Amino acid sequence: MKQSEKNKKLSGAAGFEEYYSNLFADRWQALKAAFPLESDYAEWKAGGEKSYFLDSASVRAAVSLPLKDATDILDLCAAPGGKTLVLASNMADDANLLSNERSPDRKNRLLNTVRDCLPEQIRERVTVICKDGAQMCRANESSFDAILLDAPCSSERHVFLDEKYLSEWSPSRIKTLSMAQWALLSSAWRMLRPEGFLLYSTCALSPDENDNVIAKLLKKFKNAIILEPEISLNYSNFISNELPEYEKTEYGAQILPDKAGGAGPLYFCLLKKTGGEGCSTSNC
Repeated sequence: MKQSEKNKKLSGAAGFEEYYSNLFADRWQALKAAFPLESDYAEWKAGGEKSYFLDSASVRAAVSLPLKDATDILDLCAAPGGKTLVLASNMADDANLLSNERSPDRKNRLLNTVRDCLPEQIRERVTVICKDGAQMCRANESSFDAILLDAPCSSERHVFLDEKYLSEWSPSRIKTLSMAQWALLSSAWRMLRPEGFLLYSTCALSPDENDNVIAKLLKKFKNAIILEPEISLNYSNFISNELPEYEKTEYGAQILPDKAGGAGPLYFCLLKKTGGEGCSTSNC
């Protein structure tokens, strides 16, 4: 039986168990045992009235996006706002950050985060909007020097810890999400200026939502190159945590809680757009 046909028969808690044990083999039991443990949260102090707590793996991803010489920055799926704070805290004095969130309710959470956690002199250069990120490229082609795309994903750690979501799980959700992730990534790529940087991240475990989405970008666009996700932004002035180490994947990096003190799961990949030709197919 083909793997795709086998996946169709998987569902619920038993299907979840079989699917991910096939992916991670002997490691799955240790990884699963780490899910209920306390996450490694970092308290980000950006100088506003309140601090913000986010997974240290999310900090490690966000500080990998280079902002040197970036004047126009985009956080494409920004709510609830932790990564927006990391970017805003590190952008240059003449830079502006556009933080987008498609959901009106989540946009309000994002607004509250920006209002409560950033000092006024930084907050006035952050604009929060509510748009469909997959459609934004139509009006914003080649508009940004740096883009962070923390895409909606399966978030298996949360699924595992919620009986309702676990009972409703199926591989079809991964397929649906990977399609949405590709729509967002291809839109973000079109909005990125030549020589600009894009950081793609998810908190998913499946390669279909991670490396395989990146592989599709590399196949479609000849001007995309993968970079080592080095720490490019300052974090020591804002948190007291040490950031977790990552494990390399085919194209990116992954932080998993069983080996990172509870941090993650978090996948991230840093890309640069070269000045060469873009789309490598006739269907751009």
